[in-house]
Amino acid sequence: MLPVRTVRGERRLAVSARPAADGGAGPGLVWLGGFKSDQTSGKAVALDHWAGGRGCACLRFDYSGHGASDGRFEDGTIGLWLDDALAAIRALSAGPQVLVGSSMGAWIALLAARALAGAGEADRIAGLVLVAPAVDFTEALMWERFGPEVRREIEENGRWMRPSPYGPEPYPVTRALIEDGRDHLLLGGPIRSHGPVHILQGMRDEDVPWAHAMRLVEHLASDPVSITLIKDGDHRLSRDEDVARLIAAVDLLA
Repeated sequence: MLPVRTVRGERRLAVSARPAADGGAGPGLVWLGGFKSDQTSGKAVALDHWAGGRGCACLRFDYSGHGASDGRFEDGTIGLWLDDALAAIRALSAGPQVLVGSSMGAWIALLAARALAGAGEADRIAGLVLVAPAVDFTEALMWERFGPEVRREIEENGRWMRPSPYGPEPYPVTRALIEDGRDHLLLGGPIRSHGPVHILQGMRDEDVPWAHAMRLVEHLASDPVSITLIKDGDHRLSRDEDVARLIAAVDLLA
């Protein structure tokens, strides 16, 4: 467990840090999972396995309130999870890293890249691979889509229990998540990744429409960007052929 101490409090994160092999060359990999996901997802495990065969380092971890880490999910915010990511990257990786972000993790990856560059650590960024990038999702893909009754419940009661298409139990969307998300929005202006970016996006993704990924491409005007649109791909992109595309994209940057 990794102790994290920030102005937001102290917590412990569950981590899996694969060291680089002796004599291994090339950047390491950092897996940044999605909203309500954890480091044991199929894509994360496949990436770690590939890194082992390649001899490069691979860091996986669970955000606060996710997986085996401390905390309650409903207490989480984008800022809190960004703090987790930066703490893990700085404590458990060395040298340039390819940030691999899935869904919410793609937003966290871009925010982490901005924070690292702002701290004079742009050389830590070897590139970004973004899967179904849910950038600004709390506003663009949640709040702007919610009807007046849902918005009122969040504003008055502090949360709304949203039905999940991925499990039997609903999950809380909190006022804190929405309000904190507004402090981290990226799509209002140019976005710097400080390294090459490859995006994988399913065209049958009902959670992050492919048009949203194209909007992100438009804002990444200063860095090299490529995008692979998968015509029959859904949000998870977890089929064998999708995982193969992910590994191929990472291989190009690593």
